[in-house]
Amino acid sequence: MPRLSLFSPDMNETNASHPSVHVPVMLEEVLDALSPADGEVFVDGTFGAGGYARGLLERGRCRVIGIDRDPDALALGEAMAKEFSGRLTVLEGRFSQMADLVRKSGTDGVDGVVLDLGVSSMQLDRAERGFSFAKDGPLDMRMDQGRDAETQSAADIVNTADEGQLATILFRLGEERKSRRIARAIVRSRGDAPIETTSQLASIVERAAGGGHAKIHPATRTFQALRIYVNRELEELERGLAAAESLLKSGGRLVVVSFHSLEDRIVKTFFRTRSGAVQRPSRHMPDLAEEGPAPSFVMIKRGAVVPGDEETGRNPRARSAKLRAGVRTDAPALPFDPALSAVPLAGGA
Repeated sequence: MPRLSLFSPDMNETNASHPSVHVPVMLEEVLDALSPADGEVFVDGTFGAGGYARGLLERGRCRVIGIDRDPDALALGEAMAKEFSGRLTVLEGRFSQMADLVRKSGTDGVDGVVLDLGVSSMQLDRAERGFSFAKDGPLDMRMDQGRDAETQSAADIVNTADEGQLATILFRLGEERKSRRIARAIVRSRGDAPIETTSQLASIVERAAGGGHAKIHPATRTFQALRIYVNRELEELERGLAAAESLLKSGGRLVVVSFHSLEDRIVKTFFRTRSGAVQRPSRHMPDLAEEGPAPSFVMIKRGAVVPGDEETGRNPRARSAKLRAGVRTDAPALPFDPALSAVPLAGGA
């Protein structure tokens, strides 16, 4: 299932040979970067409805391990696995757990990993999931649908977090410049009655932020921020990149498609540090990477790959997508340091 930025319209496109299958953004670019060969093993860490997995399985006689925490995606994966005679396995879990999940399934290393970040159109389309304000539904947003009892829903956060914490979440994770005003309005409104539905929250934000002539709905960034916070998406991404690094064989390919600046910043920083492309204080000074650990990745291409005009013309939601990819070297993986979180939530907005 293609992952969508909430800044992009939810427009689905279909594959002529599989009319019910959604085609992920930059499918051909992803497959070219992964370059599947017969006998290789790949991980689709954000399986969804299996768009990238299907592409890999049809491109070569390879094997794919799909990972997802969404029960709907797991059900679709079970049905899809029957089409490919044992070449597709779908595992329940977070992609940050991929190294453990894959090894426990009997595979020690893989030849490629693809991560398609964000929320899927399958999740946005179902009002009861609470990801979108386009259709009224319960304010949920949990990707695992509450299977983890410790995961709070968006309603839990909106109704219990203090004003300062709400403002910080909206500012840091939604890049919402009116975060304080919106947080204040949420706290004031929940004093009268709990905020339980997507339409309730969207109306509160719209009144607080003002509609104006913005190209996107005033509540878009608030919903993005809450979704990212509820599902710990940025922490998940940081851990997932490190897990992929530890799982990939020498020569293995890592491909990541992101849809907004917070995600892309983490991916860009990961590849720059892992490939030794650390910026020098001065062009006259030696590269700092010469004294650091050996690079664990070589970049396939400098900078991000973006969709072509043809794809964005037929599929406007692709406009914000960026693809970054690297090839694993034989250098040891660097240890993951959770203290280096890219978007800390301590402090005020």
